[in-house]
Parts: sequence; structure tokens; C-alpha cells
Amino acid sequence: MKIGMIGLGKMGGNMVLRLLGGDQEVIGFDRSEDALQNIEAQGAKAARSMDEFIAALGEPGARAVWVMVPAGQITQSVIDDLANRLAPGDIIIDGGNSNFHDTQRRGEALAQRGLHFVDVGTSGGIWGLKEGYAMMIGGPQEAVERLRPVFEVLAPAPDRGWGRMGPSGSGHYVKMVHNGIEYGMMQAYAEGFELMKAHQDFNLDMAQIAELWRHGSVVRSWLLDLTAEALKNSADFNALSDYVADSGEGRWTIIDSIELGVPTPVITLATQMRFRSQQDVSYQGQMLSAMRRAFGGHAVKTLEATKQEGMVPEVQAGDHPKVAAPENIPVAAAQASTSGQSAEQQLGETGQNRVTGDQQGNG
Repeated sequence: MKIGMIGLGKMGGNMVLRLLGGDQEVIGFDRSEDALQNIEAQGAKAARSMDEFIAALGEPGARAVWVMVPAGQITQSVIDDLANRLAPGDIIIDGGNSNFHDTQRRGEALAQRGLHFVDVGTSGGIWGLKEGYAMMIGGPQEAVERLRPVFEVLAPAPDRGWGRMGPSGSGHYVKMVHNGIEYGMMQAYAEGFELMKAHQDFNLDMAQIAELWRHGSVVRSWLLDLTAEALKNSADFNALSDYVADSGEGRWTIIDSIELGVPTPVITLATQMRFRSQQDVSYQGQMLSAMRRAFGGHAVKTLEATKQEGMVPEVQAGDHPKVAAPENIPVAAAQASTSGQSAEQQLGETGQNRVTGDQQGNG
């Protein structure tokens, strides 16, 4: 099948490479010349303009374009541009982490123009090129079936790791909840290991424990596999800031739980911990310190310098996933990003806008 890919970063670029390995024809478009040259070197076609990109996709009514750009206004502008260039029967796929309310609205608007809109909640990260991607798909059944050859190549296996969840918006909704669960799992692992590390009487070996838990334990998971690998290689976490970005899905999961009256305390607290990590200094903490001194005359600490942080660029398409391993972060910190994306885009924070009731009605 012939398919176009807009956005050739660490996810989109690697998906192009996996599609090429499955004998699919891919045309890529990106603002970064480095990204275009990377896919050309692997055998894909690269377009230097949207006109060239659309012309290479084939006959109107049978074309498919996968959009893999940061969520929010960037996604909206790309979809609007495509809607003005494509013809009835063509398919637009959003594989990013868009809010499902936006996806529903976009699906309705595009359907009025005769265009199919398919939302694909995509999980697998930088390991997807090697291991395959889990894909939670929403949209018209007809369009999903037309895209079957693409999904079968991108998935871990043709019959596993992908499926249609329901109408437009359902794929992004399931991925949103998936990421909320991911927040909770990551937070629980981090808390448990910090607790064990603090119990110095036992002099526990974190690497030994993580490796042991990988086999037979009820808490084994792929996240634990990655953690065990980092600890085994004596990753120096001291070089890392405790800033943890949030891309929006945790927030949206909590909002949905409130609207439906379904309690999600673990996901909520895990997301709140990410908010705390993003503060240079907590105003509420400063206030608590001041109050404690005011009523008890206790000693307090003053702030001598604000936290200063650098940023390690995101992994590039085609890089081996081990480039992202914690022990390699100090090396990567000395390198400049070639993606052309802002810090917010690289951190995955462009989709974190809050969703209010008014916005849900009109996007």
C-alpha cells in the first residue's frame, strides 16, 4: 500500500522505516531536511513541499496520509491544510496524542467533506521500530479495513497489537486511559525503589531486586525491564533533573473520571506528582515553611539559588533505542538537536492544554 507520512521525528520516522521493511510504499514530508534525508537513505520517497507530497500519493479518493506531529494547534493546522488538498474518499490518520474531544470534532467536520478520519492511539515509543507498535484505532470501519496492510506491518504481528476500538475518537480515548495507567505504574515503581534505597540498614541492591522481579513476580512488566537494564548498567541518576513532563493524557483522564463520577485516585496522584516535579520552587511549600516558623519559631531554609536545568535532545528516528538509556544521557547532553522542534515539542508538552466544558462542545 502507498501511504504518506507527515512528521518524521522519533515516532513518525521510525514508523516509516518499519513500513519500508514490510514492503509498503511511503512518501514522507517534514520541515527538517535531516529527517527527509534519513528516510531517503533507507529507500523512502521524500517530498520537499506539500504540493509535491500530495502529487506523489496517487489517485484522488484512494490516498492516505498519516499525521505524526505534536498534538494541539500543530495537528489542527496540518489537518486543515490536508482537508483543502484531498478529495472525497481519501483518508487522514492522526497517530499523535490528540484529545479525543478534538478528534470527534475533526471526524465530524471531515466527514461532511467526504473525507475519512482515523485516529490511532500509538504506543511503543522508540522501541516500536524493532518490537512493533500497539495501535488503538478509531474511525469508520471501511477506512480501517483499507489501512489493514499498514497496521499489520506496524503492529508486533499481523494479528496482534492492533484493533478498531469504535468510531472517531475512540482510539485516542483508549490511548488516553492507557497513558493514565502508565503514569500510575511509573509512579508506583519510582516510589517503591526510593523507599528501598532509603532503608540503608539492609544495604539493598536495586539492580538485583529489579532483575529478580522481572521473573515470576506479579509486578513484572516492560517498564520494569527497562528499569532493570538501567540499574544493571549503573545509570547515574544524579545527572538527571527530577522534572517529569506530562503530555496531557493524565490530565484528560482525570477530567473524564470527574465527569463520569469514576474514582481514579492513583492516576490523579501520579499526575499531581508530575505537576510538582515541574515547579522550580513550590509556592505552597514556601508558605508552609513560613507558617511553621510563624507559629513555632522553627528554623527554616532559605533559597540560595534557583534550580537550573539543561535539556537532552530527543532521540532521532533510526537511532537504536539504547541511545535513550539513562547511562547514555550525559553523552547525549553534549549534542544539539537536529529535529528543529521546540523544547515543549520534544518534551511532549504541546498537548497538555486543559479541556473545559465550553471547549468540549466546539473543540
